[in-house]
Amino acid sequence: MTVLRVSGITKRFGATIALDGVDLELRAGEVHALIGENGAGKSTLMNVLAGAVQPDSGEMEMDGEPFDPTSPLSARRRGIALIHQELSLCPHLSVAENILLGSEPSRLGHVDVSASRRRAAGLLEEFGHAEIRTDAIVGRLSLAARQVVEICRALASNARIVLMDEPTSSFQREDTERVFALVRRLAARGISVVYISHFLEEVREVADRYTVLRDGRTVASGSITSVTNEQLITQMVGRSISGLFPRRVRAGGEIALSVCDLTAPGIDGVSFDLRSGEILGIAGLIGSGRTELIRALFGLEGTSSGEIVVRGRVVQMGKGGTARRLAAGFGYLSEDRKGEGLALPLSVADNLTLTRLSAFGNRWGWLDLGRQRERARSWIQRLHIRVRTPQQPVRTLSGGNQQKVALGRLLHQDATILLLDDPTRGIDIASKEQVYNIITAAADAGKAVLMVSSYLPELFGLCDRLAVMRRGRLSEPRPIDAWTPETVLAAAIGEEPHALNPSAF
Repeated sequence: MTVLRVSGITKRFGATIALDGVDLELRAGEVHALIGENGAGKSTLMNVLAGAVQPDSGEMEMDGEPFDPTSPLSARRRGIALIHQELSLCPHLSVAENILLGSEPSRLGHVDVSASRRRAAGLLEEFGHAEIRTDAIVGRLSLAARQVVEICRALASNARIVLMDEPTSSFQREDTERVFALVRRLAARGISVVYISHFLEEVREVADRYTVLRDGRTVASGSITSVTNEQLITQMVGRSISGLFPRRVRAGGEIALSVCDLTAPGIDGVSFDLRSGEILGIAGLIGSGRTELIRALFGLEGTSSGEIVVRGRVVQMGKGGTARRLAAGFGYLSEDRKGEGLALPLSVADNLTLTRLSAFGNRWGWLDLGRQRERARSWIQRLHIRVRTPQQPVRTLSGGNQQKVALGRLLHQDATILLLDDPTRGIDIASKEQVYNIITAAADAGKAVLMVSSYLPELFGLCDRLAVMRRGRLSEPRPIDAWTPETVLAAAIGEEPHALNPSAF
């Protein structure tokens, strides 16, 4: 039985055509994968279904009746809940307040705080995260914990249709399995799920049917078991991607970065060397200290002991640490692209160049904006950033193009040591291929790359050596050929390799 039918939906934002005749059919109790590149129109379609965006034309039906939500509230009242890829939480409110926002239990006209916390705690427990305190301020939680809160908020609405836009982008395998279990429970209750993911292995594991969007149009749909991954990729990008990871000669030059016994909040006595031209990968579970290490190296977190040496020169700790790191040649890519990695209101040109504006200064101390735009155009062309003009606000770009802007800033800055924290989080497979090319080209040019990733295939596909974080401590880096997915997981959780399932990571 069809619960939702979408026919010929179009949506234009100025000169940009976001949706150009989208068709979608959703059946009761099914998990329907919506697949496509960043910018293909998936998130716009989700916002149309959730009432946040009004379509220009087309028809929608729900249970055979016309469906035309005028606001998120009206869509929610019809039983549709949206879990956003870019979290839409209120960072100053508590976990319970975020989960139950708009549907708080009340008594005598006042919010029943105790009942709210009990209800929120029950949802967190159902999802397997009872350790998250309901009175904790959301803005102080990790990105993964905030993603859990976002999912629980959708569950609180008792929806009939749940729209999941990249729900596992911040999760390790354990939490991803919890999402899958939750999706299966929802489907067993007759609730329909539209599931967006750039991980095709996830789609195959959880979805029944699929629809592919490309350039705002529906180009394919059917049973997920009837197509291969290669066919799906070709449908998504309009061409075959034969080799996702670039071929390169694995090599390393002189030691560019030497870290000795570094201790900071979340990390304990970390030591390693990183060579010019090398890509060193760091794996580990969420909370293991991976991100804390990258931030401490860049001076965003205070250190209590240890030494950082760049090409034989000791980098001073203490105040002004980040400025010193920039001067020493460090470049940092945050895992939180929109919260930390980009200045969203500013233009693409500003975001590409803001860590090295001195390149456009004149003798009177003014910026030469013409030179800045010209340099930005050069990077846009070189990195294949899809944008109309360098003056376009970076917030209007797709996730993959935003990530290329963030990487381009490090290259314009001419950073020689790149600290990359989950560089392909939340971007599509074609954008991943381009980001992989950027990273390997940087290493081939002699830059030293330290890369944290939650996605083991890209660590195995890109890295020369790999180390694993566990409870704030880093294993000894070993050549990538010395590792298997099984031994990486064993090092991450402290178990014997023979007792583990390699696919569990």
